[in-house]
Amino acid sequence: MENNIILLTDSYKVSHYKQYPEGTTQIYSYFESRGGKFEEITFFGLQYLLKEFLVGQVITQRKIDQAAKLYEAHFGNATLFNKAGWEYILNNHAGKLPIRIKAVPEGKVIPTHNVMMTVENTDPNCFWLTNFLETLLLQLWYPSTVATISREVKKLINLYLEETGDPSTIDFKLHDFGFRGVSSVDSASIGGAAHLINFMGTDTVAALTFIQTYYGNEDDMFGFSIPAAEHSTITSWGKDHEVDAYENMLAQYPEGLVAVVSDSYDIYNACEKLWGGLLKEQILARKGTLVVRPDSGEPKDVVLKVAEILGEKIGFSINQKGYKVLHPNIRIIQGDGVNYESIGEILAHLKNHGWSADNVAFGMGGALLQKVNRDTQKFAFKCSSATINGKEQEVFKDPITDHGKLSKKGRMKLVFENNTYQTKSLDESGEDILETVFENGEILKEIGFNQIKLYSK
Repeated sequence: MENNIILLTDSYKVSHYKQYPEGTTQIYSYFESRGGKFEEITFFGLQYLLKEFLVGQVITQRKIDQAAKLYEAHFGNATLFNKAGWEYILNNHAGKLPIRIKAVPEGKVIPTHNVMMTVENTDPNCFWLTNFLETLLLQLWYPSTVATISREVKKLINLYLEETGDPSTIDFKLHDFGFRGVSSVDSASIGGAAHLINFMGTDTVAALTFIQTYYGNEDDMFGFSIPAAEHSTITSWGKDHEVDAYENMLAQYPEGLVAVVSDSYDIYNACEKLWGGLLKEQILARKGTLVVRPDSGEPKDVVLKVAEILGEKIGFSINQKGYKVLHPNIRIIQGDGVNYESIGEILAHLKNHGWSADNVAFGMGGALLQKVNRDTQKFAFKCSSATINGKEQEVFKDPITDHGKLSKKGRMKLVFENNTYQTKSLDESGEDILETVFENGEILKEIGFNQIKLYSK
């Protein structure tokens, strides 16, 4: 279905053009995280929104007429819709949006409570357009939140790798299992791409084409996977032939990495009697690594017990940091009940029992791509400056019932000083990091996914 920007907003915004003070010619707004679970935000997703919804001629007479008809029925009133305003954009700007957007480069990691994007109208007759776009632009919260969570998990795993193992393995320590657990293909695409800023493992294929479309080209590849079993491919053999199902996996994929879910019946028996017994020699002779996947139970306890059984049956060594590492032909991936907290619990439990973080990778689904909302990092898009009758004035809110919702005032910039990012007034010292990325229907500055990954480190 063709996008119609006039319909991509909240209903009440359709009426707002009548509500500003008489003589208003400029509305200037900004985007920030007002805090939340983590103290830093990985900014991501703006170029997608620009390319998909804002660039070029986005207003046509047909779209205006479509909106007029819908809003008349929606409100039961033909006078609420600003048809003249949209026709002004069509006739005077060739249907391109007279808007300027400045933003921090995507991938940059910014402390919360800082401006990351500003939006303002470039035509005084279109002052109402700035915050009409809030609904769409505020959806930056989703890719930015997923990228932030993914990065925080990366930091957490790195801590344990530095203490107990090999930090060079970090890129494949968190695998995206989230496609089936999200609300839409779009969510999988956007969120899955956000994860790949930090890691290289994914089963969310839609994220790969998303990156190619909006941040690269069809030859780019930023996510990788391996052959893996699901319960149906194991249980279809029957319980009495569980070992045959496993042996088939080893035969079908004689080299490289292969993952096999192993808890269809008894994960501990599978590790001790099957993988560690009947199939041990085949595992040791194989040119590659078998990754055993538990998929039920208390994650920290199950992973530890699986590691101990596989270590006893297949073998382990002690690394230079004094921690046990399974034979290189066997590893574990935990994909059930995985979130930021449980990853920390699993790695701490392994460490406390002498096992390296090298032994385990994680598959994260709903907690990565779906169990988030705008309030996870308290994202907001607020007006901070208005020009009325030729006079620019600061605009802000400060609810007596929640001072945490205090908004910023005036025109602002983001500077890097004293080894941190700070939001300042435009007239204060310091070079502005915010770049003009969109103006009057045109993208002025593009960024590739490689650069985004570099910024996020």
